[in-house]
Amino acid sequence: MRTAYVFAGQGAQYVGMGVQIAEHYPQAKALYDRASAVLGFDLLKMCQVGPEELLQQTENAQPAILVTSLACLLAVQPKLPQPIVMAGLSLGEYSALVAAGALEFEEAVYIVQQRGIFMKEATADQDVGMAAILGLDAAQVEALCQQTATLGLCQVTNYNAPTQTVVGGHITAVARVVELAKQAGATAAVPLAVSGAFHTRLMQPAAEHLAELLATVKLRNTVFPVISNVTAQHMCGTGEIRQLLIQQIQNPVRWVQSIQRLASDGIDTFIEFGPGHTLSSLIKRTVKGVQTLNVENSTSMDKTLEAVTEEWH
Repeated sequence: MRTAYVFAGQGAQYVGMGVQIAEHYPQAKALYDRASAVLGFDLLKMCQVGPEELLQQTENAQPAILVTSLACLLAVQPKLPQPIVMAGLSLGEYSALVAAGALEFEEAVYIVQQRGIFMKEATADQDVGMAAILGLDAAQVEALCQQTATLGLCQVTNYNAPTQTVVGGHITAVARVVELAKQAGATAAVPLAVSGAFHTRLMQPAAEHLAELLATVKLRNTVFPVISNVTAQHMCGTGEIRQLLIQQIQNPVRWVQSIQRLASDGIDTFIEFGPGHTLSSLIKRTVKGVQTLNVENSTSMDKTLEAVTEEWH
């Protein structure tokens, strides 16, 4: 079994996430307590009762997902095979870097909260949006973005699966890409409920603020390799990790390429940590013949442990 650990990104959050894990595993509950001390509010309570509108706010969703993902990992890690490599989608990259030893937990909680604020504020005075395009390949979506250049910026933000691509930018251009995608035969072209045009050039102010913040943070070399969203390659050294985190905020997330790289390296089992199982779904649509497992509550944890035990025997 050649295993990769993967970590959820923003959008996976839901009211109730992580609560069962925290109730049953003291070490997981302790993570929420430590995060709450950093954030200045009861994070586990927000995960437990919401309200949903509050949890969905970028500066709350990002630390909530990071802590939930790491709590799920901490609860089950001693019973799992060691990973060969780790990866995370956008925000999930920070979870991977904590799990791989490059970032201290408390620092990561603070960074992602601030990252959420930076991302929201970067386009607060602009009409921007994002949309998911399903049923067309990435090259088709890229071509549609080019066709709308006179209306404003619209660019690919996420290569999620071979036929699932997310775009973002000025709302007029994004809306036109949605129209053109439907005309081109997309099975769905859906505007997303987000507070900014994430992973686009419009995030330049956020990248500058993040660079200032990361300059004050001590990074360490990873114990396990971590794949970068920007390059779909292993991050090498603390200097490169810092630069790639800054670039990530305004460059597309190359999840398809990352998963293809891992599969070509012989990874045959992907274990997803955190709320939902979006990554498992995307992985199955990207590469064939691999096993996907997830840990978000006791039920999914038991299924994952059963599958892993069967593999070992």
